[in-house]
Amino acid sequence: MLVAAAVCPCPPLLVPEVAAGAASELDGLRAACLDAVAVLAAARPDRLVVLGPAGLRGRGPHPQGATGSFRSLGVDLDVRLGQGDPAGEGELPQSLAVAAWLLERTGWAAAPVEGLGVGEELEAERCLAAGRELAGGTERVAFLVMGDGSACRTLKAPGYLDERAESFDAGAVRALGAADTAALAALDAELAYELKAAGRAPWQVLAGAGEGAGLHGQLLYEGAPYGVGYYVAGWS
Repeated sequence: MLVAAAVCPCPPLLVPEVAAGAASELDGLRAACLDAVAVLAAARPDRLVVLGPAGLRGRGPHPQGATGSFRSLGVDLDVRLGQGDPAGEGELPQSLAVAAWLLERTGWAAAPVEGLGVGEELEAERCLAAGRELAGGTERVAFLVMGDGSACRTLKAPGYLDERAESFDAGAVRALGAADTAALAALDAELAYELKAAGRAPWQVLAGAGEGAGLHGQLLYEGAPYGVGYYVAGWS
């Protein structure tokens, strides 16, 4: 059963070495993410599942010890998902590499960790079913869910300005902050894809896992500093 969840965005700029001179611009977001991970540790889970959007090569499960890096961004920095020896042949997708960095930053040792890369176009029903399966049974499971809102909030945003973006993000923020699984499940997958909202599918996996769990949400951060929606929430 799901006992806690943390929702965080996954821009590589969260990692100070990647952000370089602009690192201080995201200090508030970075602190909120670390606070959200602390919510997970306080729940004393038996297992932590880390979810995030992934391309074709990064989809599917990633075991504890799976490695990732930020070398493709010109930064000589490697990360590992959880503790233990390196595992797996494939590299973590970028979203899970950011999650691994967050866990390393907090010294995560509360529970074993596993990762799951989720395709951005995965249908809502399949996302919900995956969440129900991951959180099924009596084991105490926590989720760290990585994903951004729309990337169309301003003229300089990666997806340019789309007038629908603000309304979409507002609905997602309300649902994440209230731990409203029904509202998350109802997010429009096609619209999310058009708005480049990479968090939609992982959020809907969380919605499936959280059905009937009785968790309460708290919004810890909301902003769109680069025209992309970044949100942090804790469910406990």
